[in-house]
Amino acid sequence: MDREEFAERTQRLKERLYRTAYLYLGNEADALEAVDEAVYLALRSLRKLREENFFETWLTRILLNECHRELRRRSRVSPSETLPESAGPDAYDHLPLKEAVERLPEALRAVVILRYFTGYTQAETAAAL
Repeated sequence: MDREEFAERTQRLKERLYRTAYLYLGNEADALEAVDEAVYLALRSLRKLREENFFETWLTRILLNECHRELRRRSRVSPSETLPESAGPDAYDHLPLKEAVERLPEALRAVVILRYFTGYTQAETAAAL
C-alpha cells in the first residue's frame, strides 16, 4: 500500500475512528489527538501491515492502544478527576448508559464501544481486539 492509498483509506475511516476514540476517552480534544497520533503511528508502521484487507482493524487496534495510553496518563496525573462533559457524537453523553459503560472493565468496555456504538461487526471487533 502506498501513501496515497493510505490517505484515501484513512480519510474514509476518520468518522469511525473519531467516534471510537470519543466514546473511549469522553472528550473531543483527546479523541482528536488520539486519532491523529494513531494515523501518524500507522503511517510510520505501514510496512508492518502484512495483509491490506485488515487495514481497518489494524488501524483501529493502533487507535485503541493510543486511547489506553491516554487513559493511563490520566490516571497518573489525576486519578480522582472525572471525565469532562462535552458535546460529542450522537447523544451518548446524555444517556445513563454512558456511566454504565464507563464502569465496565477495560476489555468489556472496548467490546461494547466497538460493537454497539461504533458499528463494527463481531468479526471486526474480534480482529481489532
